[in-house]
Amino acid sequence: MTRYFITGTDTDAGKTLVTAGLLALARSRGLSTLGLKPIASGCRRTGAGLRNDDALALMARSVPALAYETVNPFAFEPAIAPHLATRQAGTNISLAQLGEHVAPLLEEPRDLILVEGAGGWRVPLNDSEDLSGLATHLDLPVILVVGLRLGCLNHARLTAEAIRADGAKLAGWVGNLLAADFARDASLYADNLATLQHTLDAPCLGVVPRLSRVAPARRPEAAVAHLELPEGD
Repeated sequence: MTRYFITGTDTDAGKTLVTAGLLALARSRGLSTLGLKPIASGCRRTGAGLRNDDALALMARSVPALAYETVNPFAFEPAIAPHLATRQAGTNISLAQLGEHVAPLLEEPRDLILVEGAGGWRVPLNDSEDLSGLATHLDLPVILVVGLRLGCLNHARLTAEAIRADGAKLAGWVGNLLAADFARDASLYADNLATLQHTLDAPCLGVVPRLSRVAPARRPEAAVAHLELPEGD
C-alpha cells in the first residue's frame, strides 16, 4: 500500500488533474484507490451542502466509494486561502484536527491513497501552522506538481527545498504544461525538463501536455497516458 501527499508549485499548478489522474491510472490497473481533499475552499452550495469540484473529482475515482464528507471534511465557500476562509467562517482548523480525520483513513486497505493539499507548500492553515505540516505530521512522502511555464524552475526548486527543509521526502514530481508557448521551442522545453530532473533530484512521474480542449470531466483520464505510478516506499 502506498500513501502520498500531493502539493504544487502554486495554486492552479494542476494538483487535482494529477491526483485524479494517478487515481484513474491505478484504477485502470485494478488497484483500489482513495483520494482525500481534507480542506477545500471555493465550494458550491448544493442541496447536499457545500461541494468542491476538486474533491468531487477525487471522490469519483476512489474505489470502493466513500461519502463526500469523508473525502472533504472541511469545505468553505469563498475561493481564498484556507486560513482566510476559516476566519471568514468564524472558525479555526488545526493540523491536529486534520490529522485526526486523515490518519485513520490512511489505514484503509487501499492500494493507493493520495492526500491533496491546497495551493502551494507554504499556504497557511491558520496563524501558526501551514497545511503542508499535515504531510510531515503523518509522515507522508510528497509528490510535487510543477506548473510548466516561465518561472517554473525557480518555483519548483524553492518548493523542493522547502519540502526537504521541513523534513519531508520528495518522492517524485509531475510536470503539467500550463502555457502552450512554453513548449513552442522543443529543444528549450526539453532543456527545461532536464534541468528540473537534475535539480529536483527525484523521479519524474510524467509530463502532462495542455489538455484545455478536453472536457473537464475527462481531463484526469486524458492525463493517464502521461503519468506513471510512484514505486512506493
